[in-house]
Amino acid sequence: MDTYVVFTLVLSAAVIAVYYYFYKNLNFFKKYEILHIPPLPVLGNMTPVILHQLSMAELVQKVYCLNQDAKYVGFFDSMTPIVMIRDPDLIKAIGIKNFEVFPDHRSLIDEVSDPLFGKNLFSLRGERWREVRNLLSPVFTTSKIKAMFILMSDCASNFIDFLSKLPADRNVEMKECFAKYTNDVIATCAFGVTVNSMKNPNNDFYIYGKEATTFSRLRTIKLYIVRSMPVISKLLGVKLISHRVNQFFKDLVRNTIHTRDMKNIARPDMLQLMMETRGKRGPGKELTVEDMTAQAFIFFFGGFDTVSSLMCFAAHEIAVNPQVQAKLHDEIDEVLKTTNGKLTYEALNGMQYLDAVINEALRMWPVFIFLDRISEKDFELPPALPGDKPFLLKKGMNVWFPVYGLHRDPKYFQKPDEFRPERFLDENKKGINSAAYIPFGLGPRMCIGNRFALLETKVVLFHLLARCELKLCTKTSHPLQLSKANLDMMAEGGFWLKIQTRDKKTNASNVVNDNTTDDHT
Repeated sequence: MDTYVVFTLVLSAAVIAVYYYFYKNLNFFKKYEILHIPPLPVLGNMTPVILHQLSMAELVQKVYCLNQDAKYVGFFDSMTPIVMIRDPDLIKAIGIKNFEVFPDHRSLIDEVSDPLFGKNLFSLRGERWREVRNLLSPVFTTSKIKAMFILMSDCASNFIDFLSKLPADRNVEMKECFAKYTNDVIATCAFGVTVNSMKNPNNDFYIYGKEATTFSRLRTIKLYIVRSMPVISKLLGVKLISHRVNQFFKDLVRNTIHTRDMKNIARPDMLQLMMETRGKRGPGKELTVEDMTAQAFIFFFGGFDTVSSLMCFAAHEIAVNPQVQAKLHDEIDEVLKTTNGKLTYEALNGMQYLDAVINEALRMWPVFIFLDRISEKDFELPPALPGDKPFLLKKGMNVWFPVYGLHRDPKYFQKPDEFRPERFLDENKKGINSAAYIPFGLGPRMCIGNRFALLETKVVLFHLLARCELKLCTKTSHPLQLSKANLDMMAEGGFWLKIQTRDKKTNASNVVNDNTTDDHT
């Protein structure tokens, strides 16, 4: 055959393949007459985020608001068509009632090439997810979390000791501060390692943790390739976590296990519970070192970044709403008075207003902008709008629950752009639609560490507000604008506040902190 003919055929085949790969789904929602924003090739509807024109939260809200009556709308996550579910009843049907049809998250990371992400509970699927979930559930029982409260309180005391000694006129970037606190909490509660990142910010745990959770431009590109072109990413061996970070956490877990075994040490932490699976017979009953590392890492990844973000948003709202801060000071002072200056687990959990403030921060600024599920079987959705046809969601298709859109919908929350903790007080929160307020998800896939995250946040805010006042400074983003350069929830320019020691002599500078923890692993 003539060389020119061969070349022409190969080139034509390549063009057809590229066209099919990049354009095959662009008319997907148009074909089924589902409301959507027309996508662009390759980028889909993600163009405003990629070009830093909108934050991810703003984009989700924009798509959510296409039609206030639609049960769902269409969205293109790059080249992948996503059905964005708007209706709380339909969200409940998918996330809870028909969980067996939607048991998993969309698979993004290969557990062989990137085990830290691929083997953790969030990424696992099917029966392996159930096995690991059952193994980890005892870590988050009330008794275990109560034991970890002591470790958290120690970290919070060290944290506030450092902040309270800063010059009164100094502006503080809260994201960096809270990340150091969450780093120390996760280090001790998950890995059994005691560090003080405020005094020693160059400790390996903080340095490697920051590297693992910071999405540089290169890592963002890698994430796009992994999400949009999984076949290509596997062929190229794209990894989100570097080899040295992977090795650091793996060595840390292996060495800690060895030390505990040799010295017969036991601590009330996540690693200890996972170690106790060793020797149990049956498939999935025992976790390998790699499995333990992956679970501890995702616990760290979520705690380091998302929980510290929650703390930042809560602290920001407390600072810009003086009446809220005054009520919290009163509640904290009353607790200290009744407990003789010693914070207890029971007293903290009984603080209704502090709980309401954190819940309202999660409503306005949910750390998870959306939640996802993937269909295991064909599933028929009802018509999106009256007069429309039902839509058959085929096996393997993706749905999103637009958390940010739901939480900002006036249909479910009156004056949604106002910070009003009173909506979450006991007498009011019964009227909240449980499927319209889902900061940690819903159903069996709900975040397993949600109670830990809430307790960790309450502990640090209690200690902080007992001894200090949060004030606005010249760098404070007010009204708060979300960063368009970050995929996650982040304030434009950072979370800047001024921290001043409270004048009141009966505040928590008198808190008794006689909790003790060992400095060993």
